[in-house]
Amino acid sequence: MKGKEIQWRKLLTDLLTDVTAGMLIAGGVYNFALNANFPVAGFSGIAIILYHLFQIPVGTGIILLNIPVSVFCYKFLGKQFFLRSIKTMLISSILMDYVAPLFPVYNGERLFAALCMGVLCGCGFAIVFMRGSSTGGQDFITMSIKKVKPHISLGMITAVLDMSVIIAGSLLVFREIDGLICGMIVTYLVATIMNKILYGVDEGKMTFIVTESGEKVAEYIDEYCGRGSTLLHGRGGYSKKKKDIVMCACNNKQMYVIKKRIRMIDPEAFVIIMESNEVVGEGFKEEIKDF
Repeated sequence: MKGKEIQWRKLLTDLLTDVTAGMLIAGGVYNFALNANFPVAGFSGIAIILYHLFQIPVGTGIILLNIPVSVFCYKFLGKQFFLRSIKTMLISSILMDYVAPLFPVYNGERLFAALCMGVLCGCGFAIVFMRGSSTGGQDFITMSIKKVKPHISLGMITAVLDMSVIIAGSLLVFREIDGLICGMIVTYLVATIMNKILYGVDEGKMTFIVTESGEKVAEYIDEYCGRGSTLLHGRGGYSKKKKDIVMCACNNKQMYVIKKRIRMIDPEAFVIIMESNEVVGEGFKEEIKDF
């Protein structure tokens, strides 16, 4: 009985998450992009082209485009992921055709429309991907190409597909350079917002400090920055001398203080500083559990 209750709760959470993400995506596409006359990447962009050419509703266009793609790509995708994606795609498409039209359509500056769409869709897609789902369409094609051509990066596949749709929209419908620029801004903004939500909300720095005064460096980091560190033991490849390697993750401001102080403790220390998209664990944010 308890297992069934958990299963129903998970199903309800999935549906609420899909509706929330679907409304963000539907609002971004219908209420901001549809009348702003700029091309959009993905199947939403193709559906907007079909709307302007043949007056096919955007959500209906997305569903129609997904039918042949789903049939072709099914064998390349896992069953659970495929079914979750179909559910998410149907919900967002229905919301786009029947709920988004109930809200006002933005008819102001095109750049503002592009920015609003980028933020809304970026948040919506991030929520979808956090649940292990997708909105189908181009995601299916991207993953299928990756299965067949594993040596090609996902970023390259996505970039080529996105630019193809944007250029097609510019040539077939909008035919102006300003619209093309707005379309590229939207594509970049959606990807940036998604990455920030998925990976970079707690971005900071990771440093490796190679020094002969590892204990002093670790004590300073703990005393003045309130950050723990990890001491590793190494040996110089050329000098063969034993070295301490202090590993520490912190935010950007703390890293500036640490770097400045290390030179006072050990002027010969070798410092490596890297970007850290997300830090999870004690002293940072807790790991996000499944809903």
